[in-house]
Amino acid sequence: MHILDPRQTAQALPYAALVSALERATQELASGAIRAPERQVVPIDAASVLLGMPAIADDLSVTKLITVHADNARHQLPAIQGEVVVFETHTGRRIALMDGPTVTGRRTAAMSMLGIRTLLPRTPQSALLIGTGAQAAAHADALVEVFGVQQFWIAARDLERTQAFCRALSERHPQAVASPLPARMLQEDLPRTDVVIALTTSRVAVIPEHIAADTLAIGVGAFKPDMVEFPPALLHARRIVVDDLDGAHHEAGDLIQAKVDWSRVVAISDVVGGKLAASDLANAGVLPVFKTVGQAAWDLAAARVMRATLGL
Repeated sequence: MHILDPRQTAQALPYAALVSALERATQELASGAIRAPERQVVPIDAASVLLGMPAIADDLSVTKLITVHADNARHQLPAIQGEVVVFETHTGRRIALMDGPTVTGRRTAAMSMLGIRTLLPRTPQSALLIGTGAQAAAHADALVEVFGVQQFWIAARDLERTQAFCRALSERHPQAVASPLPARMLQEDLPRTDVVIALTTSRVAVIPEHIAADTLAIGVGAFKPDMVEFPPALLHARRIVVDDLDGAHHEAGDLIQAKVDWSRVVAISDVVGGKLAASDLANAGVLPVFKTVGQAAWDLAAARVMRATLGL
């Protein structure tokens, strides 16, 4: 069995290949070719949980085990730790052990790229990212690598941390221009941009209600019923596309708290598979919003990419 550290895991998961693998996985999950039950959440203590996420297909299967310890900063340890075990479905032969947080970061960013490719009727040139954590960094890298985005605005409450994020982004991608944006400016003078992506664990809306009609808004960070990134008015004004409809029903706090009309919520598999045209979701040129909550099937897609990349 191959054991991949975070760097090796990232190298085995190029974003362009991940986007294609996720497109296939959305169809297989919808058809039942991938079987992935709801993730199991086991409390460890008041601030910690164990997450178990299995997915099975005819070729490969995975189990992701993740622990989230919210108080780990005091121990100088990351809050999220874990692994993805990859094995052959028909033999159980273990193929690889990948770094769990790296898989999550890269496949989550790749799902946002699939949403952009599917729902935005043009190639994005600019993006506003709300948040400065690991997911924000992964999304910035994916936007550069997949679409060649060169103009970024980064918004967060801590201006010093935001400036450091912008410097790091520019160092990784010298052709990109990253500008810090004070969080208060989101409600005042929003820059014109192709995509707005929220990557926070906020309990209050961080995505502006007044984004342009042709801007695609994506909510990534709110993955619990008590978390919110979208303002209710924006959700009620636009059609809603989600990565996993079943998961969104009990994990997408934005949608749950806004009491959205679930008959207007569409799975991205229906758009990718041609059951619905992206143009049908745009009301008078107003683009839909895209909400992701994650799914073990997306980890399986990453495992397929890893296997192909490494030739295992």
